[in-house]
Amino acid sequence: MKTVTLYTTQTCPYCRNAKHLLGSKGVRMKEIDIQAHPGKREEMINRSGRRTVPQIFIDDAYIGGFDDLAKLDRQGGLMPMLA
Repeated sequence: MKTVTLYTTQTCPYCRNAKHLLGSKGVRMKEIDIQAHPGKREEMINRSGRRTVPQIFIDDAYIGGFDDLAKLDRQGGLMPMLA
């Protein structure tokens, strides 16, 4: 499986939804809490161009936020990207 990286905060409901969706698929994630590690916020912005969380990557492929992840899953594209 590929590396899934999520930039998150502890209080973000969309972050929890993304972790739940990926967890339900058996996906192991690398979570980067940008509140606990403030320097990682700039890394997230540089990688994604966005300031909101979650920001999700599969290897180096940028997925987007939770809505983008959920849409990718509904369209059947998530699992092939993870294979």
